[in-house]
Amino acid sequence: MDPDLSRLDAFLEEAGVDGYLIDADSTDSDQYYLSGFDAPDPFVTLYDGSVHLLFARSLEYGRAKREARAESIERDVDYGYGDLAEAYGPEEARDRVLAAFLDAHGVGSVVTPPRFPLRTADGLREQGVEVTAEDSGVVTEIRATKTEEEVEYVREAQRANEAAMHRAEELIAGADVDGDGQLAHDGEVLTSERVKEAIEVELLRHGCALDETIVACGADAADPHDRGSGALLAGEPVIIDIFPQSKATKYHADMTRTFCAGAPDETVREWYELTAEAKQAALDAVEPGATGATVHDAVCDVYEEAGLPTLRSDETAETGFIHSTGHGVGLDVHELPRLAPDGGELCPGQVVTVEPGLYDPAVGGVRIEDIVVVTEDGHENLTDYEERLVV
Repeated sequence: MDPDLSRLDAFLEEAGVDGYLIDADSTDSDQYYLSGFDAPDPFVTLYDGSVHLLFARSLEYGRAKREARAESIERDVDYGYGDLAEAYGPEEARDRVLAAFLDAHGVGSVVTPPRFPLRTADGLREQGVEVTAEDSGVVTEIRATKTEEEVEYVREAQRANEAAMHRAEELIAGADVDGDGQLAHDGEVLTSERVKEAIEVELLRHGCALDETIVACGADAADPHDRGSGALLAGEPVIIDIFPQSKATKYHADMTRTFCAGAPDETVREWYELTAEAKQAALDAVEPGATGATVHDAVCDVYEEAGLPTLRSDETAETGFIHSTGHGVGLDVHELPRLAPDGGELCPGQVVTVEPGLYDPAVGGVRIEDIVVVTEDGHENLTDYEERLVV
């Protein structure tokens, strides 16, 4: 995948600097996006109209030459690191090597991401390099608009997500109810942990993984980010939020469904219907030129008309709709753009979640989430999973 970096070229020209510099490992999504290389240890990427990589050690050098999206790939030893370390010590030697690397590419001034190692910046300044941290996150902004290939990566991850959600729904739908009102399988209590395990196993079978997922029941579900624990209960809503990452492409998907085994109370049913209505209102608003704020307002309108609190109507609210409507998804599971009060204009190629929800410890929680891509004439829903409360 070759990204369009013309916006980065324009940014450097407007800033009046020679290059853009990243010092991070590839878990930093901007680093991975710009370099096209996956490495567990930090390395340096310079962009000056082309991509140049510098490695502290030779360990990744051969693989980088095969895999990285770079015009040049070099190592500290190529700039005499050994002799410099003897003369100046390892830290200053590294500073001198990096400065020499920049000088070799005609770069005397660089802009860095907002988060950049202070030690690296100070060392370069001591070597006479002009270093400025930008505040906009320009590479992060560029990543927000996906190529067709990137959208396909998200779509593939979403198919794995749906297989995992189906497995979780099967466990809940097939459960018995024990004498304490707990869901059970084969005489054993069905817990949040057991459902999470089944989700993770299914994702692995589809080439995906995740660090954590949410399977939250009852009062746990009233906290939007509570991962959930313990027994799942009959008649209580269970929020399942899965956000896997493809091992092959590193792109994420994201989806939430709320299930109930047994008969939920009337409030939960009403909340579910309202949340489905709010999601549809948000989807109807997703199109090029609309803002994330407009989409968020569509959700707030539905809830507020029903007499429920939102953070728009009461910024101190602790129940009701107490989060934003959605976020971008790609190399990070939470990235730009935002469907929120400060959300900017949506553009074709942006992939966003739409995930309204309602929460109250006395009731539990309900959330429904789809993932969509903004298109030239509206949006395409990448989610192909039925919505139903009672299973």
